[in-house]
Amino acid sequence: RQTSILPEKGVSALQNNFFITNLMEVRLLSVVFCLPLQVMEFYCESCETAMCLECTKGEHREHHKTQLKTQLDAIRNRLPQLTAAIELVGEISKQLTDRKNEAVTEISSTFEELERALQLRKTALINDLENIYSAKQKVLQTQLSSLLQGKDHIQSSCSFTEQALSHGSATEVLMVQKQMSERVSAMARHDFPERPHQNAHLDCQVETEGLRRSLQNLGVLITTAAVGHTSVATGEGLRHAATGQHVSVTVTTKDKDGELVRTGNAALRATVTPVADGSRVVTEPEVTDNKNGTYEVGYTLRSEGEFSFALSLYGQPLRGSPFRLQAVKPSDALPSPDDVKRRLKSPGGTAGHVRQKAVRRPSSMFSIKKKENPIEDELIHRVGTRGREKGEFTNLQGISASSNGRVVVADSNNQCIQVFSNDGQFKMRFGVRGRSPGQLQRPTGVTVDMNGDIIVADYDNRWVSIFSSDGKFKNKIGAGRLLGPKGVAVDRNGHIIAVDNKACCVFIFQSNGKLVTKFGARGTSERQFAGPHFVAVNNKNEIIVTDFHNHSVKVYSADGEFLFKFGSHGEGNGQFNAPTGVAVDTNGNVIVADWGNSRIQVFDSAGSFLSYINTSADPLYGPQGLTLTSDGHVAVADSGNHCFKIYRYLQ
Repeated sequence: RQTSILPEKGVSALQNNFFITNLMEVRLLSVVFCLPLQVMEFYCESCETAMCLECTKGEHREHHKTQLKTQLDAIRNRLPQLTAAIELVGEISKQLTDRKNEAVTEISSTFEELERALQLRKTALINDLENIYSAKQKVLQTQLSSLLQGKDHIQSSCSFTEQALSHGSATEVLMVQKQMSERVSAMARHDFPERPHQNAHLDCQVETEGLRRSLQNLGVLITTAAVGHTSVATGEGLRHAATGQHVSVTVTTKDKDGELVRTGNAALRATVTPVADGSRVVTEPEVTDNKNGTYEVGYTLRSEGEFSFALSLYGQPLRGSPFRLQAVKPSDALPSPDDVKRRLKSPGGTAGHVRQKAVRRPSSMFSIKKKENPIEDELIHRVGTRGREKGEFTNLQGISASSNGRVVVADSNNQCIQVFSNDGQFKMRFGVRGRSPGQLQRPTGVTVDMNGDIIVADYDNRWVSIFSSDGKFKNKIGAGRLLGPKGVAVDRNGHIIAVDNKACCVFIFQSNGKLVTKFGARGTSERQFAGPHFVAVNNKNEIIVTDFHNHSVKVYSADGEFLFKFGSHGEGNGQFNAPTGVAVDTNGNVIVADWGNSRIQVFDSAGSFLSYINTSADPLYGPQGLTLTSDGHVAVADSGNHCFKIYRYLQ
């Protein structure tokens, strides 16, 4: 029943179990007989003996009846359970039908209301149209009337004058000459409104494209396939709590087949109830939906004692719920991550770490780790010691791998970049201390782009330097914008992503240094950070940032829109005490260095905890940058031990 590593030659190379194979041979070669030579085809479990057909009719007959009766009683006892299950599933089915009918009613009433609103808007538009038309038409008709009247006057004057000239005598013309002359002159001088007093501009512009898009996406059906009996809760807060201190656990929802549910909105409820009789003080923990299928459940207990911690999903208990929870005074509790953190100097400083004492954790915490990582020792290479020579480090920070089998390390306090092969052989180093372009003052983050160029985040020089693969300086970007860059990565468009640890924001540059966008500010919300450290880009071009003091990992789209986050403060599975390095494997799984807990955790693409990298043989001490080598192993900058380590990683 032990886990075995498959040999290179495959299953056929595994060692045979000779006991089992011999037993099979004996079974095949020997046939047992009753007297007189009756083949023993049957077996009596009560007597633990083989028998022939004739024997079953004799002394063994009652044995079979008793056995059948026992089996009958056993299955009959299952009837109440099945009846209860039928009632429960039937009730859920009825509830589902009720919810569907309610939703149909709501959809119908909503769209009827929208239809009424559309009809009202249609009427209002037509009324406005009529009013505008009438007003403009009134102006035009008044002008038209004036012009027609003027035209009639001119025509009648002309006609009268022409008749007088054609048919009147000289005396008659002379008599009307003055009157006619004045009238014609007045007509000639009259200012008629010949230019239009209005225009015919009257269009109806209804912008329907946006509305159509809105209507296509109008309404959303919210559901999940999550069920309680497969969903799990993790974290020390399930079993232990210190009074007066906020405690958090993580719930990961799964469907009936145990597959991760990657959407939120599940109806998760939590209660913490004292076990002592007569006490009715119930604490209802706060549930935070991470919108990715995981939930944070946080609570604070004010009194000591035993509690029942119940978690239910759609009214059904989570796997293992209710949990027995013990609350003690803070002085009696295990050292908290904050205590450990206070004993460690903040990473990235010029001074070395104060040696971290291992915090003894309950063995149950590592049960998943042992299952997921059966190999006792996953360390392949340990490279480097403290010093200033080639292959030695003083406070190494960022680490990156190139596609051609190289590992590049930012040696922060030695102000240089060192390059090694995947198997840890020293290849080269470059960098001169200084504050001029091409020099390094405090290199913290490093990455290798698709051309093989080495991109270095320089915290103290406040810019990002670009070097060729052989260490020749090419360009610097971000000067005048960056305050303290820490992590750096390159996305699939060749954009350079720099995490500004001091300004608490993320900058995205073109490779020539032109700013594409930036996002983030200091704080605790979704688009804010508290000392962000390192960054990685997944195969969807999404940006993954470790938020050091907010103890979480945040995921953004390529243009900086927040997608989701995972992690909370603690020592449990999926929790962090100041995360640092981050990398993404070919399957989209996210690997995170947990600095304060000195460990490496693995999550799926939705942020659900999967396993640990087994670092127990040579424990980490304040890990910083983290990367995946071209041959698929995990390389981590073990800054407290002044070396980098390469671990076997099973994708």
